[in-house]
Amino acid sequence: MDLKYERKLIKQGYKVIVGVDEAGRGAWAGPIVAGATMIFNTKSKIPKFVYNIKDSKQLSSKKREELFELIKINFIWSVGVVNAKEIDNIGMTKANKLAMRRAVKNLSYKPDYLLIDYIKDIGLDITTEGIKGGDTKILSIAAASIVAKVYRDCLMKKIHQTVSDWGFDKHKGYGTSLHRQHLIDNGVSKHHRLSFAPIQKHVT
Repeated sequence: MDLKYERKLIKQGYKVIVGVDEAGRGAWAGPIVAGATMIFNTKSKIPKFVYNIKDSKQLSSKKREELFELIKINFIWSVGVVNAKEIDNIGMTKANKLAMRRAVKNLSYKPDYLLIDYIKDIGLDITTEGIKGGDTKILSIAAASIVAKVYRDCLMKKIHQTVSDWGFDKHKGYGTSLHRQHLIDNGVSKHHRLSFAPIQKHVT
């Protein structure tokens, strides 16, 4: 993957181009996390590691973590986090967009163009392009997907340290058979999304 798309936008006059993606939308517990990434200088020589960047779902956990360390050094990046309680209060669609807005607002530079996986409008006064399958096509979106995934996985490991009975360090809150068994054995925790149908049956 290269910066062809971002460079095309620069030729059109845009200067601060940011990719945005999320992790945790389908999980039963924990936050949704959005990542936002901007390359420092798209006119300079591209670091070799950039060509290894892919959609986070196409990478092993170890490879994602390795790339995240390189992204932190070579990209401008940030995250936005919306916790389970907020998700229950406003619903997943609004929570997803809120996480993305928070990620963009947490950047050290204000973007003038947003590239987002699928979503066309997150409620910011910034030119935005939603690209179906963007995390497999656009480098800055793919990088954002890695940031979001690794950051969220780290949050779930921290949550596990406070509530170890649900195995969040292993399944990261997703609907696995292990997670289902923990729900049967222990009921729900304060980190579960109570508005989600698979969780409601375990609420007493």
